[in-house]
Amino acid sequence: MSESERPRRRTLLVGLAVVGLAPLAGCMTKPWRAVNADGTYCHRIGKSYRPTLTCTPTAVPTDAVEAEAKRFQADPTALTVYLLRNRWADASVVVPVTVDGAASAATIPVSLVRLRLKPGVHRVSAQWEGRSVEVNVEGRAGDLRVVELVGSGWAWGTSFEWQTAQADSVKTRAQASKLVADLDLRG
Repeated sequence: MSESERPRRRTLLVGLAVVGLAPLAGCMTKPWRAVNADGTYCHRIGKSYRPTLTCTPTAVPTDAVEAEAKRFQADPTALTVYLLRNRWADASVVVPVTVDGAASAATIPVSLVRLRLKPGVHRVSAQWEGRSVEVNVEGRAGDLRVVELVGSGWAWGTSFEWQTAQADSVKTRAQASKLVADLDLRG
C-alpha cells in the first residue's frame, strides 16, 4: 500500500466503524417498561426470574402529557413543582406524597410527579412505614421548583429525605424517570 492510500483507508475504516457502531447507541439507554393494561406502571428491580416490581396504585398520565411535562416549563398562572424520586439506593416501596395534607400522589422508584399549585407556601409530605418527612415549597405564579425525594433502602431499614434542586441539575435523571402523576391543585 502506498503512502497516498493510507489516509483514504483510515477514513474508510473509521467511517465503517461509526456506521457499524451507531445502531448500538440505542442499546445504551434503559428502556421503560410498558404501561400495564389497566394504566398502572411497574418499576422493575433486578434481572432474575423473580424480579421485584413496585407498581403505581393508579393509572399514570398518557405519553403526550409526560412529554409535555418533561419540557420543564413553568405554568405562568401557577407555581409548578416537580417531585423527583430517582437515586441509586432508592427503596423499592410505594411512597405516598401529600400536598397541604390533602391531595396525594404515589411515588415509586425512578418516578416524577408534576404539581401545579396556587402561588404561596405549600407543605409537601411523604409517608412510609409509619414515618414521614416534610418540606415547604414556596413560590409565585410562573415559578418552577424541584424537590427530590431521596431514599435509601437497606437490610436495616428504609429512610427518605427531601432535597431542593435546580431544574437544570436534575433534568437528565428526570428525563429517565416515569411521570406517575400530573396534578393541578389550583382549584
